[in-house]
Amino acid sequence: MPNANVLKQKQEQVAALAEKMKNSAAGVLVDYRGITVADDTKLRRELREAGVEYAVIKNNILRRAAEEAGLGELTAHMYGTSAFAYSPEDPIAAAKILNKFAESHKDKFDIRAGYMDGKVLDEAGVIAVAKLPGKQELLTMLCMALNGNIRGLAVALDAIREKKEGEAA
Repeated sequence: MPNANVLKQKQEQVAALAEKMKNSAAGVLVDYRGITVADDTKLRRELREAGVEYAVIKNNILRRAAEEAGLGELTAHMYGTSAFAYSPEDPIAAAKILNKFAESHKDKFDIRAGYMDGKVLDEAGVIAVAKLPGKQELLTMLCMALNGNIRGLAVALDAIREKKEGEAA
């Protein structure tokens, strides 16, 4: 039987992690076996800059937190070397960064599963989310579309002006 203090600490850790899972926009579970410390440091820096929290957490604690957060389907993917990344605000950031890293580190780093808006996703679902355009890309597309319409209107109005000036002369 574990020490009462140790048990209390673990229960607090599970409760805190479950709360973070409930309040996050999305999360991704990965297998990080075989990556170097330098690669891990670079990955952690990129995730931190994007506002994504990433940690290696014991599977038992992660399993209990997932169940408490209502993400019980995620527990089937918690085995071996597991790391967990979640994003409090951007639902695509964690998946996008981890998928890019997984593609460049095949056989050493794998995406197992994830969740988004309280719905559990398998590996294919996380990869599909990772391929969606991010917030900045969507805003850029919107600006380009709006700018194209405005430019077209300006060209049409200029053509009308030139035609009227030609008729007046």
